[in-house]
Amino acid sequence: VNRVEFVAAYLIKMTKTILALALLCPVSAFIHQQPAAGAPNTVVNGAKDDLIAYAEANPTPLSGFWDPLGLADLKFWTLTKDESIGFLRHAEIKHGRVAMAAFLGFCVQSTPLVSGEHTLPPYKGYVAGLTPQEQFFNMPLYAKLQIFTLIGMLESYGEGAGMKDFVHYTKGGKPGYYPPIKGKGLGQIQFNLYDPFDWLPEQTAAEKEKGLLIELNNGRLAQLGIFSLLSESAYPGAIPGLRAAFPDFPTWTGNVMAPFAGQSF
Repeated sequence: VNRVEFVAAYLIKMTKTILALALLCPVSAFIHQQPAAGAPNTVVNGAKDDLIAYAEANPTPLSGFWDPLGLADLKFWTLTKDESIGFLRHAEIKHGRVAMAAFLGFCVQSTPLVSGEHTLPPYKGYVAGLTPQEQFFNMPLYAKLQIFTLIGMLESYGEGAGMKDFVHYTKGGKPGYYPPIKGKGLGQIQFNLYDPFDWLPEQTAAEKEKGLLIELNNGRLAQLGIFSLLSESAYPGAIPGLRAAFPDFPTWTGNVMAPFAGQSF
């Protein structure tokens, strides 16, 4: 089996795995509520019970608590079971957000507006007509390092770096919560990641709860979506009917797990 076939088989397998987990309401993420009044704010109280309640309340056709791997009863690293549930919830919410950005990014990068000719090349060595994956691999090393540096900064701030009042999601904080970062980076960051222009109205607790459940379900669907696109791109025919609907769907058989392969400066 050559490398292309291996990568394609791996992506297809991952897509099927995510489909099973996403549609059958996995353990790994629902919005965690802050501890009740009088409870210590460094402890997650009744995390599994809270998880089951949210799974049952999820308004999807296949709702309900489903944990075939027993993740809700595992301890990760030095965390307790309840703290581990907080970690898993946050991980799925965050992966869903990344997947939504990735899915939309793939679609936009497949359009002539992005992949076509530009009056001013967006980066050194730009080539028109490339697939979304090729566009990234064609970028200079320094450009990629800037992207990964930004990701590292956002990850650090998301974990509460330099914030005295931040309550971590494994210690009773809300999974999925991203703190304000305006003014961070020695004043270089001028916008918050959430609602950067302060356009969104204030929401009630019920509205926030509903919105986060919608975001969770959309994130699960996006995880399926981006893996489906990558699978079809690497192995045409992996997603039946996709190329019939989009004849010009991009094909690329490289290795998406090797972002610096063949890198030039």
